[in-house]
Amino acid sequence: MRPTKCGWVVALAAALFAAPPTAAQTSPGSEQLPEAIPIFPLPDMTLFPNSTQPFHIFEPRYRAMIADALAGDSIIGMVMLQPGYEQEYEGRPPIYDLGCAGRIVASEQLPDGRYNIALQGLTKFRVVSEDQSRSYRLASVEELPESEVGDPDALASRRRQVEGAVRLAFPMAPLPSSGLPDDRAIDDLSIMLPLEPAERLELLEADGPVERASILVRLLRRGAPL
Repeated sequence: MRPTKCGWVVALAAALFAAPPTAAQTSPGSEQLPEAIPIFPLPDMTLFPNSTQPFHIFEPRYRAMIADALAGDSIIGMVMLQPGYEQEYEGRPPIYDLGCAGRIVASEQLPDGRYNIALQGLTKFRVVSEDQSRSYRLASVEELPESEVGDPDALASRRRQVEGAVRLAFPMAPLPSSGLPDDRAIDDLSIMLPLEPAERLELLEADGPVERASILVRLLRRGAPL
């Protein structure tokens, strides 16, 4: 876990936890992904199936991606860049093949063409191949649904464990509203916490929010006190 100042954690958490969940946000993975989706690679940020995440889009190629997505099904996939991407960033540097698709549920186009968007997680995927015909990256993907939560009490217990670990590691950080579903609270914390890219990838590899919560607790306890 990377060291950070609690003020940064507080500010990001407030943005993530501000909006109440909608009906759509409580049931990710309820639709099948298209065979090909645009993908948005970032160095250390991804998406989780039960999370909602804001993004600021400023590069011309990704502005085009958002415009095309909004004209269609509004789905884009988040993936992480592999280490050493810097020299190739303007091209198509290597990515991890595991990602999470989301739907744009809110968007604002600024006067200069940039976008602010909110992306709601849908389902994980694995990149099978890439299409080189666009300015942005377009990938053929294989959907990877997570296991259903079998025991709601187990999920609630895991959430309490995560929140307890967050209180120890980041005493000033706000926690998700008690009204948020447990799976979304866990996945939102997976975004908010200042994790190393490898740690975030480990969380994405987990088979659902119960397993993800167990990993989060281990990472928080290993990193505390910060």
